[in-house]
Amino acid sequence: LCGFASQSDDTRHASPVKRPAIVGVAHIGLKTDNLSAARNFYGHDLGFQEPFRIDKPSGGLMLTYFKVNDHQYIEVFPELKTETEDRLSHIAFETTDAQQLRDYLASRGVKVPDTLHPGLDGNLSFMTKDPDGHNVEFVQYMPGSLHSRNFGKFLSAARISDHIIHVGVTVQDRAAADQFYKETLGFREMWHGGRTDDRTDWVDMRVPDGADWLEYMLNARDPSPRTLGVLHHLALGVPSAEAGHKTLVDRGMKLEQGPKIGRDGKWQLNLYDPNLTRCELMEPKPVQTPCCSPMLDK
Repeated sequence: LCGFASQSDDTRHASPVKRPAIVGVAHIGLKTDNLSAARNFYGHDLGFQEPFRIDKPSGGLMLTYFKVNDHQYIEVFPELKTETEDRLSHIAFETTDAQQLRDYLASRGVKVPDTLHPGLDGNLSFMTKDPDGHNVEFVQYMPGSLHSRNFGKFLSAARISDHIIHVGVTVQDRAAADQFYKETLGFREMWHGGRTDDRTDWVDMRVPDGADWLEYMLNARDPSPRTLGVLHHLALGVPSAEAGHKTLVDRGMKLEQGPKIGRDGKWQLNLYDPNLTRCELMEPKPVQTPCCSPMLDK
């Protein structure tokens, strides 16, 4: 499995390391080839402010941040090179102790960095890969970091949402994904459903110590770039998809479709950024009985 290493004798006989809390989605990293258009979408249309950016040590922009709330961001990297390249850079989850989580994952045979150092943003984080090869980052917000210094700031009243409720990635082997996310990391299934009642196309896996979730996007076979943009996505929680739709139209967005009720029974509105990554607005509670399986509140 990608991201997993064999355990040494030392690892097997070491004292058990407890997994620290994983409390929610920290951010999603996306690639673009048109930063101006991305800024118009995430900044003007969705109303997220851009509090800071990071340049490469060698010079030139590495990434910029759009702030959803004090603990959640959309990171945009101006590094998309071709129309066929995956727009997803990585997904990230917040932990209360990055070093302990790194040690825990190493004790479970997951390939992680040997040592951790503060990043260019001042936080402690590390990257690993899930069984599908997706980059998965774990972040601990540190005192004095770019994020911590801006707590309570850049929270515009124009934000279409104040919370990323889930991110979605393609999964080819559900059992392998479960071994990583469920058995090792402690995520737990809250709902599964499909395009028809007799199949499973989506599995919602809630973080172990919070309310956000990761959505497995199953049954994707050689997706086109546009389809991959649908599958690799983020969802923003809103009290009303209809009100969100009206706000976006008032801001000049031309939307092909309005809100609809999904198979999970929730109102949602699908949006697409300039590079075709799906960004859905989703209401928190079902208004109809979800298909396929009960939806667990906790």
